[in-house]
Amino acid sequence: MIIMKKALFAGAIITGLILLVFSGASATDKKAATTASTDSLKGAPAKLTALPKLIDLGSKSCIPCKKMAPILEEMKTKYKGKAEVVFIDTKEDRDSALKYKITLIPTQIFFDTTGTEVYRHIGFFPADSIMAHFKTLGVEL
Repeated sequence: MIIMKKALFAGAIITGLILLVFSGASATDKKAATTASTDSLKGAPAKLTALPKLIDLGSKSCIPCKKMAPILEEMKTKYKGKAEVVFIDTKEDRDSALKYKITLIPTQIFFDTTGTEVYRHIGFFPADSIMAHFKTLGVEL
């Protein structure tokens, strides 16, 4: 078990550093990546939220991400007060990419009301599929 945790820890740090090296990150960014990777493996308790949440991690310059933008805006409006819909630009917020262990964009992550990840999808995700996943979380229009 300890060997597996050490391997997971090393893999998370290596992945984070590779992402930063290829992006031309500074030494300060690299230190932050190591810290973020370490923190994400500590198993901090999930924050309680009043609403289920969808986080879409992507980039404003990514073509599939651009196609997701109007869908996410529509979902924000449709589910206001029933679910939270958030977009995070991974080029602007690299710490979130590390925190959520993003390997490809766009990635959509659904969380229940306790903050526990319940579903993850990579790539373009149509509105009807998003609505179906919200329905499994008990959120209906």
